[in-house]
Amino acid sequence: MAEGPPSILVIGGPTASGKSALAADAARRFGGVVVNADSMQLYRDLPILTSRPEGALLARAPHRLYGVLDGAERCSAGRWRALAAAEIARAQAGGALPILVGGTGLYLRALLEGLAPVPRIPEPLRAAVRALHEQEGSVALHARLAARDPEAARRLEPGDSQRVMRAYEVIEATGRSLLAWQAERHDRYAGSAAVLVLEPPRDALYDACNERFRRMMAAGALDEAARLLARNLDPGLPVMKALGVRALHDHLAGVTTLERAVELGRQETRRYAKRQTTWFRTQMPGTARMPDRYRAESKRESLALVERLLLTGRG
Repeated sequence: MAEGPPSILVIGGPTASGKSALAADAARRFGGVVVNADSMQLYRDLPILTSRPEGALLARAPHRLYGVLDGAERCSAGRWRALAAAEIARAQAGGALPILVGGTGLYLRALLEGLAPVPRIPEPLRAAVRALHEQEGSVALHARLAARDPEAARRLEPGDSQRVMRAYEVIEATGRSLLAWQAERHDRYAGSAAVLVLEPPRDALYDACNERFRRMMAAGALDEAARLLARNLDPGLPVMKALGVRALHDHLAGVTTLERAVELGRQETRRYAKRQTTWFRTQMPGTARMPDRYRAESKRESLALVERLLLTGRG
């Protein structure tokens, strides 16, 4: 990336860490536009289950790329990158600071480091891999990946099903590891970026995940899941993988109790937050860290950290 004052601010970290509130407050303080980098908040179908910003947060600053896609669509890192690049250019043309915020690390890396030139995977193969995952489960598919691409398998947890499926379909389609393709990234971001990653202590993060799911249920998450289920969408679509969707659908189908569905949703959220924390720690080392959740009580200190980043590129 080019030298000089940061031209964009990137805020990453696990779910329930307070990223959205920090981005909104930073945008208000520093004249910014918040650009979504969360793969699920792109979809208009699940404002509650994806904790899409609303009300007071939206009033603090302009927000872009929230709820812009229908649940029947797929969004790749490349497609998001093009959408984000357009919003960055629009914000800068208006004299505003683009603030990209989200927990989808692959999206952020695609923007900052460029895209790997992986050939398009034939849809029949993608469907076959998804079917294999449904039939055998994540652990078995991870074992298949380990037999074909040991290094990629070592870097992925068996439960990280989306990335395991991606790595497996790439080695199957191209005969070459996804890691090798990623080593050939191109089109890095031409400007400079200030990057801040929120990294709360695990206990505090898990408590926040539990509380977040409780609030979502109180806000109508079950009805939202029912509306999504009524659309009869392909279960392999990204929107169907949103946290809590499967557990709530199982309850609506009579497979489990609501109490059990809620506990499974909380558990899924905690596990996802753990994977995100690990990803940001290993894949974006050397970036500025905020070792706590963003809360109203820490607003002054947190925005001072953001200001230092914007002035110097260092926390």
